[in-house]
Amino acid sequence: MLAELNDSFAVIGDVQWLPGYSLALTKVPGVDRLSDLPRRQRISYLADVDLLASAVENVCRRRDDAFRRVNVEILGNADAFLHARIWPRYGWEPAPLVKKPVWLYPSEQWSNPQYALSGAHDGLRADLAAEIALYRNSMEFRFNA
Repeated sequence: MLAELNDSFAVIGDVQWLPGYSLALTKVPGVDRLSDLPRRQRISYLADVDLLASAVENVCRRRDDAFRRVNVEILGNADAFLHARIWPRYGWEPAPLVKKPVWLYPSEQWSNPQYALSGAHDGLRADLAAEIALYRNSMEFRFNA
């Protein structure tokens, strides 16, 4: 886990073919869609997603000059629990995929040991956790719904 936020847990993804891939997992058991949360809690959860996306963007921009942007997704089609995926996108991605949804990558990306989260990602994990902590302490990201 990277951090416990107000209404979510920020975690680094279990695959890292796009370094910095992270998720915001709801703290509320049994919630499988955003609309299941009461409005105040929904807004607070989305503020957590925004904080995590900002941290991922800053860390990935510093670590890789080819960083382009982050994509934020709340889909829930395969995993029936509320979670937001934060996907960093890079200029070095294959040309046919760089401007397409990450889901168009070959399914082998998810199971290729080369991309599995490991000790090789400890520096990235530490950078993300530090950036999240910095944002959490920043007035810009304090949120009271």
